[in-house]
Formats: sequence, structure tokens, C-alpha cells
Amino acid sequence: MNIYKKIYREIKKAKTIVIARHVGADPDALGSSLGLKQVILDNFPNKKIYVIGSPAARFRFIGDLDKLPENYDELYKNALLIVTDTPDHRRVDGVDPRRFNRSIKIDHHPFVEQMCQIEWIDDTASSASQMILEFVFKTRLQFTKEAAEKLYAGLIADTNRFLFANSTPKTFELVSKLIKTTNIDITKTYENLYKRPYKEIKFQGYLSENFIITENNVGYIKINDETLKKYNVDAAMPGNMINNFNHINEMLVWVTFTEDKELGSYRVSVRSRGPIINEVLARHGGGGHIYASGARLKTDEEMDSLIYDLDLVTKEYLEKASN
Repeated sequence: MNIYKKIYREIKKAKTIVIARHVGADPDALGSSLGLKQVILDNFPNKKIYVIGSPAARFRFIGDLDKLPENYDELYKNALLIVTDTPDHRRVDGVDPRRFNRSIKIDHHPFVEQMCQIEWIDDTASSASQMILEFVFKTRLQFTKEAAEKLYAGLIADTNRFLFANSTPKTFELVSKLIKTTNIDITKTYENLYKRPYKEIKFQGYLSENFIITENNVGYIKINDETLKKYNVDAAMPGNMINNFNHINEMLVWVTFTEDKELGSYRVSVRSRGPIINEVLARHGGGGHIYASGARLKTDEEMDSLIYDLDLVTKEYLEKASN
């Protein structure tokens, strides 16, 4: 039995479904989880479905999250868990996937660990949202426009509007089929994702002026809580903006360290235009894709150690390129 049929069979059988994704939700995490919920409800309206995790105010337009009922033990015993866009149990937001009797993982990150009974991992996919599109088209499920717009938002965010190399022929084929099938309003989706209040533009200017760039083309900036308050932005904002610095000649790798006062740590977002970074981030308790990764760190020493290791990898990359 192929993976699509296995997942479809489990969804059809389940009366209650919990859908989770990674901490620090981005549009793909939200689009894949909320889009999957909408698909299931459109096809099986009598199911109870909870999409959980901390909200991200910036991406509220994708959809609202749910609160779990108080009886967790009953859910762990009887509900089906589906985790999207998350490679390991430590990064799942809201529940421990290892406690569920039935669970499915749908993820496009490189393999880190097995945490679910059924796992569909495709690290050639542009996004978890793309994988949900593929799943729907390979099964008896039907799309509505509402579900399609959620998934499209996740896909275009993770491909940066199809600018990244993860935009493959399959990506374009699935998107073309989606638009033909549902006639989604792509202009509205782009506006929701990329329209900005003026305070964010001012904050982006602050980031641009304050990156420190090493001799080996690693750019980094440490942003404390005081600066966030000054610009009236939240701790998720720098990570959401990191792709805006993709075309700076002097930075091959760039990092934002953002103080998250509530959690007592720094959110770390890293991007690369060549050096492979996910292995470096894994050594510092994080992970992700080869050119887009993240972590959470607590001290200046940990941040400086990560900068040093990224600088070393970038130096090696530049030396190989010159040879």
C-alpha cells in the first residue's frame, strides 16, 4: 500500500484528529496544518479536528488555531495525531507526539528521528504544504478554495515566491493543477503575506544598518528585547524578515539572534547562499534545511560559538570555490 493510501485510511478511520507543527510557526507550518484541517473537514465534516500550537499574529490571516480539551489522556489514547513540517519531537509545539497511539508525520526536512508510526518524509519537496497538495491530488479528497489558499500561502512562503532552488518541476505542476482546480485568488494571498505596516519597514532598516559582517562573509545581528519594544515588534519578526537579506553580496550566510523574553532564550534564524548550515545548527541543538535552519540559544557564549562555527564552514566553502 502506498503512503497516500496509508495516510488516507488513517484519516478516514479517525473520529478525532490533532494536527501539530513546529514551534515558532511560519507560513508553511500554519498553511500545511490549517490547510490539511480544512481539507479533512470539507470531505469529512463530522470529524473533530484540533490544530494546535502557539499563534503567530503576523500570519493570522491563514486561519485560527484551536484549544485542546482538558482531557489530554483521552486524546493521547484515542485521537490520531498528524505532525506537519517538523522533523523531531523536541520541536513539536503543544503535545508530545510519542504519547499518541496513532500518529503520522508529513515533513520536508532531512530525516532527524522517527517519532510517528507512519512517516512520509520528502526532503526534495519545497514545503510541507506542497506535500499536502500532492497527497490530496493522489487520493479521493477534494479541494475547496479556502483550503487551497491556505496551502498556497505556505508553499509560496517556503519557496520565497518560487525564487529558491526548492521550486522544482513538481512544485510548478502541483501549483498549476491547484489553480486550475480551485481558481484561488493568488493576488490576495500575496498581499496578505507581503503587505507590511510602516513600523516593520523601519525595523528592517534597523536590521540592515546593524548587521556585523565577518571576514568570511557571515552576517549576524543580536536583537534584545529593548530594541523590539522600541520598534514595537515581536520576537518572531526578525526571523520572518530573514529572507529579505538574500541578495547582499557581502553576506553568504546571515543570522538573526532575537531575545525572547517570555521563554528566556534567543530565537536563531540562519540562511545561506552556498555553505551547508543545517549540520552546524544540529551541533548547537537546532536544525532544518541545508540552506535554512534555526535554533534556540540562551547565552552570548552559545551565540558566539555558533557564529564561529558558521564562519569556519563559510571559510571552507570560499576556499573550495576559489580552487
